[in-house]
Amino acid sequence: MVSKKDKNKVRIIRHLRIRKNLSGTATTPRLAVFRSNKNIFAQVIDDVAGVTLASASSIDKELKLANGSNIEAAKQVGALVAKRALEKNIDSVVFDRGGYLYHGRVQALAEAAREAGLKF
Repeated sequence: MVSKKDKNKVRIIRHLRIRKNLSGTATTPRLAVFRSNKNIFAQVIDDVAGVTLASASSIDKELKLANGSNIEAAKQVGALVAKRALEKNIDSVVFDRGGYLYHGRVQALAEAAREAGLKF
């Protein structure tokens, strides 16, 4: 009998492989994305200090989303995290897709953050 691979374990291995070479600093923090079945989350992280500088998610009351797991929600989260980062004078980041494919919600979040003013 062939056992099915756990997609999340494969994603975590892929994420660790990416994180070996990717780190956020105070000048260029890391924009990390986490995607669940119901929501999407984004954080701007300074890995040297171990601090989250800005964050946004589809759960935020400010967005008032009916569905947090679609591309429209991801666009709004990307714009919101970019706005919050720019308020703290962070204009360039390193994008960490979290082991997810750069497609769909992850791509929509990244493009919305770029359009809102973040450089990566």
